[in-house]
Amino acid sequence: MAAPAELFCWKDWGLPSVSTDCLVVLAYAQFAGAPLKLHRTSSPWRSPTGCLPALRTDQKETLSRPADIIIHLRKQKYNADYDLSAKEGADSLAFISLLEEKLVPALIYSFWVEPKNYVDVTRRWYAEHMPFPLNFFMPGRMQRRQLEKLRLLRGDETLEAGDELEKELFREAAECMNLLSQRLGSHKFFFGDSPSSLDAYVFGHLAPILKSRLPNGKLQQHLKTLDNLSNFCCNILLLYFPRDGRDGAGPKTSSSPPDGAAAPADFDHVPNKRRKQFLSALVALGAMLSYALLTGMVSIQHVQQGALEEPPDMQPLGDHEDEGDG
Repeated sequence: MAAPAELFCWKDWGLPSVSTDCLVVLAYAQFAGAPLKLHRTSSPWRSPTGCLPALRTDQKETLSRPADIIIHLRKQKYNADYDLSAKEGADSLAFISLLEEKLVPALIYSFWVEPKNYVDVTRRWYAEHMPFPLNFFMPGRMQRRQLEKLRLLRGDETLEAGDELEKELFREAAECMNLLSQRLGSHKFFFGDSPSSLDAYVFGHLAPILKSRLPNGKLQQHLKTLDNLSNFCCNILLLYFPRDGRDGAGPKTSSSPPDGAAAPADFDHVPNKRRKQFLSALVALGAMLSYALLTGMVSIQHVQQGALEEPPDMQPLGDHEDEGDG
């Protein structure tokens, strides 16, 4: 029997993942019943593609785009759209395109561009979860990539943040959510009693809005007025991700860790975290001493050699387990 495909995704934060793309793939895999060996991490360089999500198939092929991963799962007979009619399939593609055009830009702006949201929540979460010293520069690099993506989506290379842009993006996002709410109506899922790829995409994009605790929560305020969409996200969490949605909360802006959950939702083992903090402190101290030696601030006449062996930080994972980052 072939080994299951391996999915590498960003770790949880009160939702199954901090990443919209990861949420889409995770939801679709659950809907289709695809067996995956799950690696949750906050280190993209641990994945076979250097980014997240990433799927390593049983043939050792690697895929990163959610659409490509979903297509691969369909080819493996894990098809959540199997029962859709031709018209429903066309409607699904149309609404997914609508999400990409109208909702994704507002999501990028809300989490990565809006100053207070980015500083207090987004950058803080990634800085606290990435290993030293990458946590100092990777969040800023990720923000620049997201801003470039926003400019490409808007077709404006000179796009700048501001009240006018925010109002336009949030207005279009609200219109998109209204259309989704009308299409869902009183149904459990968009095409009846079984979830499809459209449900995965909608969940992946709306759940972060619903569950995040952003200082500027205009998108969340509008989403909460659409009861059927809010209930749609909560039902998927309860039915398909009961382990990940314990407290139903995303990142907090308080002094507690911004992955938002009570202590049981933090899957980092405390001894490992203390070990990493100790090693990080040693690295920082070594950097300071090196600087002092290079600048002549300190001279050493005799040095005793020693070795500090860093313990391995990769452990074998079972299905749907979390991975410590070092």
